[in-house]
Amino acid sequence: MKKLLLVFGLIFSHVIFGQTAKEIIDKNIELSGGLTNWKLLNSVLLQGKVILGIKDEYPIRIFQQRPNLTKTLITTGGKETAIEGFDGTKGYAMNYAANKLQEYPEYVPESFDNDFIDWENKGFDAKYLGKEKVGEIYCHKVELTKNVNKNMYYFDTKTYMLIKEVKKDETLIYSDFKKVGNLIMPFRIESSSAKKDGDYVMLLNRIDINKVFPANIFKF
Repeated sequence: MKKLLLVFGLIFSHVIFGQTAKEIIDKNIELSGGLTNWKLLNSVLLQGKVILGIKDEYPIRIFQQRPNLTKTLITTGGKETAIEGFDGTKGYAMNYAANKLQEYPEYVPESFDNDFIDWENKGFDAKYLGKEKVGEIYCHKVELTKNVNKNMYYFDTKTYMLIKEVKKDETLIYSDFKKVGNLIMPFRIESSSAKKDGDYVMLLNRIDINKVFPANIFKF
């Protein structure tokens, strides 16, 4: 009987956690603009500056378009240069040792949407892991798993905005949320990794959505 009760308890707790994770994700999507508006988002242009280390900062523009097209450009010495992107077929990134942009055959483009947008249809499992503090903010901690890949998401318990995202090789902190059209987006993004060589802070001053980009914008 004790073993039977334990089994039922484990099943029940799993159901509760699954429902809680879904409710938290749904709440984030609802309060940040709604699933319909997120699915209607077709393109994004981010503009601002990126800070590397203590003093190095550069103007930056990032073009993104559904399903996975992307291009990042920074300005140094008055010249704007592409440093990374995916044109729909090939991925590119700056080789700083050789000081030139080169093709990367194994480049894996990220999806235009966050994983938790339509996560169930994408084949993810969601698990609620309780509350945890990120800085001074209490957050709901949700884990999304697909095959061997696991991402951790931290949602503000008050606003349900995504505050922190932990990937395999990168941790992202989001803040300074503002309304862009019908959506709410972060204007400050901080990235860190164990290697520390790619750490940055991005401060955005403008986000444009659903712009029609020139046909050749994603060419390299």
